[in-house]
This record gives sequence, C-alpha cells and structure tokens, in this order.
Amino acid sequence: MTRKEHVTRRRFVKAAAGAVGAPIIVHAAAIGAGGATAPSERITLGGIGVGGRGSGVLRSLAGAGGQPVAACDVQQSRRDRAKRAGMDVYTDFRELLARDDIDAVVIASPSHWKPLHTIAAAKAGKDVYCEKPMSLTIRDGRAMVDAVRRYGRIFQHGTQQRSSREFRFACEMVRSGRIGKLKKVTVYVGGPGQECYLPAEPVPKGIDWDLWLGPAPWRPFNARLVATCGGWEGYRDYSGGSLTGWGSHHFDIAQWGLAADETGPVEVIPPDWKKTKGVTFIYANGVPVYQDGSDRTWAVMFEGTEGKVAVNRGKLKTWPDSLMKKPTAPDEVNLPKSNNHGANFLHAVRTREPAICDVEIGHRTMTVAHLGNIAYWLGRTLKYDPAAEQFVGDPGADRFLDRPRRDPWTL
Repeated sequence: MTRKEHVTRRRFVKAAAGAVGAPIIVHAAAIGAGGATAPSERITLGGIGVGGRGSGVLRSLAGAGGQPVAACDVQQSRRDRAKRAGMDVYTDFRELLARDDIDAVVIASPSHWKPLHTIAAAKAGKDVYCEKPMSLTIRDGRAMVDAVRRYGRIFQHGTQQRSSREFRFACEMVRSGRIGKLKKVTVYVGGPGQECYLPAEPVPKGIDWDLWLGPAPWRPFNARLVATCGGWEGYRDYSGGSLTGWGSHHFDIAQWGLAADETGPVEVIPPDWKKTKGVTFIYANGVPVYQDGSDRTWAVMFEGTEGKVAVNRGKLKTWPDSLMKKPTAPDEVNLPKSNNHGANFLHAVRTREPAICDVEIGHRTMTVAHLGNIAYWLGRTLKYDPAAEQFVGDPGADRFLDRPRRDPWTL
C-alpha cells in the first residue's frame, strides 16, 4: 500500500489489536453494521502526536465512525505502534498534511506546537480536533481562531466536559437563575507553569529532539518532557502548569456558566495568600472567579443569592438539594447538547455546523488560564480588555501576550 492510499477496512480491523498505544476496539458502527456509516463514507483521520492522549482520541473517533489512516510523531516507538495498527506513519507533520485523502486531524502535540499544527492543518483544508491545552499564549490562540475561520474549518477543543450531562445541567441551572443572582464562582485547579531546570540526558535513538522542541527555546533532552503522561505540561516553555492543564477543562465550565464564551475577565488579581488561595478573575458584571488549588472535590462551584451548584466528573450537588430535582424546562436556558465529544466533532465535520467547543470558545477559555499565569509571573493586579485582547495601559504586561519562537517556526 502506498502512503497516499486509504487503509482498507479489512486491514484496519485486522490491525486493531496492535493499535496506537493500546488496542483499538472497533465497534460494529465503525464498519457500517446496523445502519451505521459505511466505510466508504467514513471520515478519514490523521493523528499529529500519538502518545497516550492522541491515540486515545483516535480510538474514540474510530468507535464513533472515523477511520484513522495516518499518524505523525517524533518518537519512533509511537510510529511503530501506529504502523502495526495499519496506519501510514510520518515524522514531519507537513508530510501528513500534504495528503489529500485525509479529512480531519487529531492534534495532541505539546501546547507549544498546537497553534502551528492547527494553522497548518487549516491551511491544508483539514478539520481539527485539538487536544487541550490548545495554545501557549493569547496571541497564538487568536491566530488559531483566525486561521480556522479564514479557511472554513471545523474545530473541536478537547475539553470534553461540555459533552457531559452534569456539567451542562449545572450551567443551565446557573444561567436559568435557579441559584438566584450569581455572586461568585470557584474553580478548583492548581497553579502556574514553572521554568524548566531538568538535567540534561542523552537523546535516545528514535527521537527527533530538535523537531520536538520546534518553536520552543533550545534546551537539552530530558525523558520527562516526552513522557506519555504529558510531563511537558508543568513547564512554561511548553505549556502553563495546572492552570492551563486542568484549567482548560474547568475554566471552560466557569465561562459556560457565566455566559462568557466570547469574552473574559476584565481584571486579574494575583494571590494574597492570607486571604485567597489563588488568582482572582473579575468579570464585567462584577462576578469574581476564584482559583483554588487546595481542594479537588469539585471542579467548579457556582454560588448565588438563593443557592449553590457544585459539579465534577460524574458528580453534581446543589444547596438546597431541591434545585436539581427538576429537569431543565423549555422556558429555561437550554444549552447545546452533546453526549459524546468525538461523535459531536464528526457530526460537525459532516454537517459543517460548529462543534460544541468551537475554536473561539476554546481560545476564550485558554485566555483565562493564560491571564492567570501572567498574574502569577508578574505578581501584580492587571486590567484586561477582552474585546481588544490586550492589557489596559500596561505595555509591560502586553509583552506576555506572546512569546518569541525559534526559527523557522513562526506563525
């Protein structure tokens, strides 16, 4: 089979047991049984970054009716697993994107690479499922929005809590006024990204370390950075710590409940450790959002004048308990419904309707997390204009809206 050819259904199913990272379970729906999408009509997929999370999303999309046909990774071991699964493999993402037989890509590279991968994919006419955290800076997030819009692509940010009943219902209750006037929101997530001082180690055979670094500053190899568990997320050259890691999930729900999908905070206050447990974000309506890294019982808690709503994965609680006893009524706020984040993406690819976590939504969520990091790093209160996407009268803070990139990797 040539690199330009599709993977056949027979070969794909036969290779499933040796899939990327772990076995792909190919359901009947994935091969056209029971009235499901036939193989000839399936959405063909490429994966850019096929470690644990990237391969997991590809498996999920395969079960929902997608067909992985190609994978790209700078690590030979991951390419070998993808090849055993029947996929064509590449080291350089540009070779994968040059194929005209790929409809969409799953981007699960480190965050310093995701903007460049997404923009290149949009230019190549591919729809994008982009794992979180989708950006490294506020400016590169806006560049992602601009590229997706310019080239008319579908984009899904991998913040799958929007496809969860508990999170949707919690936000519907808040926005419908069941807890009265909203007084404050608490997001339970840890702190900022740190400088990377990991010791130098020899580069193992089979890893293109220079390509892994890409636009990031050069530094010696350390195995922790390329670990499947996302060891790079804690370091500011590649991501933004827990603030952007888990924050991309939980701030997304705070923004949803605040009806702030196209805006953001106007003031960001660094921690006062005697009074607060993290950064405070103030929105234009006066509602504060508190970051709290000391308790992970809940993901997000909304508190109003007449009650509270707390939510986490598989968990929902209201005070009083009666607030959650009644389903959302037709005359209340009914938010977009999705029960499967991957299936929602594939539906959007087919219909050209926006995915539930479209690129603007993802960018605005990430902006909150980036603002929190900047407040930590500068240690002072910041005024922010979410319409202009810059700080108010603060050129020193504006310097943190973007980062230098190592040649030749520019936006």
